Amino acid sequence: MLSKNREYQSFEISEAPSPVTSVVDTEETLEQPIGGTPAKFYGRYHDSMEMYAPACLVAEYLNAHSSWFSRCAQPMKVQPLGENGYALGIGRFGSFGYEVEPKIGLELLPPLDGIYRIHTIPIPDYYPPGYDVDYNASLRMVEDTASSAISISSQMTRVEWELDLIVDIHFPKFIQRLPKSLVQSTGDRVLNQVVRQVSKRLTRKVQQDFHQSLGIDFPVNQKKR
Repeated sequence: MLSKNREYQSFEISEAPSPVTSVVDTEETLEQPIGGTPAKFYGRYHDSMEMYAPACLVAEYLNAHSSWFSRCAQPMKVQPLGENGYALGIGRFGSFGYEVEPKIGLELLPPLDGIYRIHTIPIPDYYPPGYDVDYNASLRMVEDTASSAISISSQMTRVEWELDLIVDIHFPKFIQRLPKSLVQSTGDRVLNQVVRQVSKRLTRKVQQDFHQSLGIDFPVNQKKR
């Protein structure tokens, strides 16, 4: 289950959240003058995924992200950026008639002391329209050393991850006229929606892809988590 520690009020999101549909013409909304102090939305999240193989095989898979990341990230649009980077189009989200289609650059760094880190990088020739994202995640592997099993599939490695996510948004003037508490709580809710939706889908696809690459059946009870 995805866990989160937050500075601001947050709301639980349903299992299958959908992007909010705007009731205001998008082009007209984006052309509204933007000014003032940006609204800041912050989330700290942590979760894990179970891989039924020794840590050395999990590490080989994670290191070869160029062979699986774009495939597992679908339906997000992914564009490679250099050796370890990717530009991701997250989808369309919004509220109060204001929408954004977040697009961020992420770099998957090689492991250092057993820790994998992911952070934001600039996307060449792209300037985020009215928002800024600061993404910092870390992953580490915890092998089940208590298991004396001989077969690969009966061993288990848990990949634990943490994410600190900060989003600054320069809202149009008509949004700035709304109560700050309402804007804050709604922004927190949408942020939770995006993280929950993306992390759940990506985790499931990575688990399935990893086990298929080794010819290992992924336990049914894990698929339904």
